[in-house]
Amino acid sequence: INEALNECNVIDYIPEEIINKYNFIDKKEALRIIHNPKKGLKDAINRCKYEELFIFMMKINALKRKNNNLNIGYEKDIDITKINEFINGLPFELTVHQKEALNDIFKDLKSNKRMNRLLEGDVGSGKTIVALISMYALYLSGYQSALMVPTEVLANQHYENFKNLLEGYNIEIALLTGSTKKSEKNQIYEDIKSGKINMVIGTHAIIEDDIKYNNLGLVITDEQHRFGVNQRNNLRNKGNMPDVLYMSATPIPRTYALTIYGDMDISIINTMPSGRKKIITKVFDNSDIKKVLVKIKQELDLGHQIYIVSPLIEDSEEEMEDTKKLEKKFKLAFKNYNIGVMHGRLSPKEKNKVMDDFVNKKIDILISTTVIEVGVDVKNATMIVIFDAYKFGLATLHQLRGRVGRNSEQSYCVLMTNRETERLNIMENVSDGFTLAEEDLKLRGSGDLFGIKQSGDMSFKLANIQKDYELLIKAKADSEEVLDNIDKYEVLKNMLKESINMD
Repeated sequence: INEALNECNVIDYIPEEIINKYNFIDKKEALRIIHNPKKGLKDAINRCKYEELFIFMMKINALKRKNNNLNIGYEKDIDITKINEFINGLPFELTVHQKEALNDIFKDLKSNKRMNRLLEGDVGSGKTIVALISMYALYLSGYQSALMVPTEVLANQHYENFKNLLEGYNIEIALLTGSTKKSEKNQIYEDIKSGKINMVIGTHAIIEDDIKYNNLGLVITDEQHRFGVNQRNNLRNKGNMPDVLYMSATPIPRTYALTIYGDMDISIINTMPSGRKKIITKVFDNSDIKKVLVKIKQELDLGHQIYIVSPLIEDSEEEMEDTKKLEKKFKLAFKNYNIGVMHGRLSPKEKNKVMDDFVNKKIDILISTTVIEVGVDVKNATMIVIFDAYKFGLATLHQLRGRVGRNSEQSYCVLMTNRETERLNIMENVSDGFTLAEEDLKLRGSGDLFGIKQSGDMSFKLANIQKDYELLIKAKADSEEVLDNIDKYEVLKNMLKESINMD
């Protein structure tokens, strides 16, 4: 390590005046101390943590400024009378928080400032209907809108739901995914370009370079922690300055959200639609599997459907084998029921077929990996059994639990394990995603904020958003000062240019 440090050029991103202000030691020396612990280790770690947080806040604040500079949007006429007629015709009542979120969105749409809003909501809180009503508002104003989701299964589901709810409104909706046939795709491209299509729903296929929108006014990304910054930027650059709404079902404590998503406005939905019962969550030892099988049988006899989740990580070598083993066991135990299997090795077309069969009740028990974690909505499913639940983080467990409890029936989440963990006990006792997010922060001790690490924007090596929050606040203030005089700091200017196209 010493030799490598002697030979390599270590870039220090902290400006000299900040180093002097906090009396930080030299970066090379800090790295040397960390690898050969001796006196001054605490100072060395603190210095490296600060640099990580400083770079992070430089990007966030630079992005905020970039967005503000680009923020000349277009005022849109919002036909509240027609929107209210549509809302009153829905087969369910909107919650107070859904209405508040819509008011925030309409206010943004009506202003000449470009919308850049994050809609946060717990699993199953009804963000999708907020997206649909927003897209309907754009249709009434004469604009196109696009909804981008992370999986084809989810894109198909939204497409079917939107078609049902918008039946009779003479709105052209297109579904665009990686599986869309080339001839069909070309026709959709033409219809988007001519303006014949009003709404586009799809995966990242909807931001491909070939697509030219006629009059794109609103872009919505669902589960935005699954899209990298570049994909989000691509989406913003489509059309003529469209408004942008990000949706996430990964709850983040508000304090942290305001910091890490400092470049966005935030709306929160944390009430569930009325008539939903709290999901009963129980931890069972593997030796108690018979009790669980009895409960599964009771639910099946009531005409309900079941999810069984395999513990293996999606796309791992053994994943397919593991789901096959579970399928074998469940076929023996439930001979008179239809059992389906879904895992990461299936093609998108095969996944959609399995999901369609489950939605249409051709499958009673669906054995799956965490591929069902995001957004899948099957109202008749009332029980989910997660094997080796200790292997999953709270974020994933909470997302999986959210696959059930989507109607007025009592639903159950069973966590199978051969080892007790504090995490599973928390799951048993806490059903609110925002409270879980706080607990997750206390437990983890890493920079992976309730599953956000998937974006790659928060992969800290040493810093921790919660434990180092005071340091983060200092880094935030310092980064603002540096950005005011960015031309003085060549290294930082180049870093921002490369990471967020900041000129």
